[in-house]
Amino acid sequence: MLKLIINSILVTTLWLSTASAAEAFPTEEPMEGKPFGQSVKQVSDGVYVFRWWVYRNIFIVTDDGVIVTDPMNAKASKLLRDEIKKITDKPVKYVVYSHNHHDHISGGKIFKEEGATFIAHENVRKELGDHPHPLTPLPDVTFSRNYTVKLGGRSLELSYFGPNHGDSLVVMRLPKEKILFVVDIVTPRRVAFRTMPDFWPDEWIRSLKEIEQLDYDYVISAHGPHTEPAIDPASIVTEQREYLEDLMAAVKKEMDAGTHSPDKLRKIIKLPKYENWRSYDQWLAMNVERIWAFYHMGW
Repeated sequence: MLKLIINSILVTTLWLSTASAAEAFPTEEPMEGKPFGQSVKQVSDGVYVFRWWVYRNIFIVTDDGVIVTDPMNAKASKLLRDEIKKITDKPVKYVVYSHNHHDHISGGKIFKEEGATFIAHENVRKELGDHPHPLTPLPDVTFSRNYTVKLGGRSLELSYFGPNHGDSLVVMRLPKEKILFVVDIVTPRRVAFRTMPDFWPDEWIRSLKEIEQLDYDYVISAHGPHTEPAIDPASIVTEQREYLEDLMAAVKKEMDAGTHSPDKLRKIIKLPKYENWRSYDQWLAMNVERIWAFYHMGW
């Protein structure tokens, strides 16, 4: 059942994802009714991917209730709740935050008011305490390294790999289906986001190497346009790591050769292997400058 659903999604969207490879990442919400609305795709028994604009989360429907991840924002969470109600009359029991960034987790208040328990890495509590958001409840349950959410005979494993994108991000694994849900540190067929805000490049690579050792066959990433598949093969984690390694090696080579101006590096460095990835033309130079800062400033 799982492989049939996943293979169908991958095959039917392959040509669309190839055609859209050079699309720029949108910078503003589209008008109502345009392609970047919301959608729901079932990827396994009881496992669904919810998409709003270029954001994705997953939710798991069990006999005893629903596990929801990343409620995104107030508008998206209302749409998400409506979509869940089309599938089940069971309540949302748990909401899991992937990390502290507001663009992924603002909007959970609607589920809190209905009695859901919120779960996140312990650093999320501190970060939200320092930078509160009125629609983002503090987590009720926190953990330091690993935690498993269990409900209705289903499990969602949460793993913390240290700092990479911020210092609170967790990777989620569905052990039965061998599916990972990965937020921000894996975005298939797209260069890194602009100037890599709140990313530590070396720690990002280290984390991806550790994630590659997990037992999984498929990956759901938290970003992608409507033309991208809801689920991808495990190889996208390695592809993301290789892009970062190639980027860092190219910048270091030029700097070791005596080019220390970020403006010159932005113009010189090209990575033709990735020229068909989304946002290559718009963001590669920004990625280069971020790596320059890493080597030049240690940041």
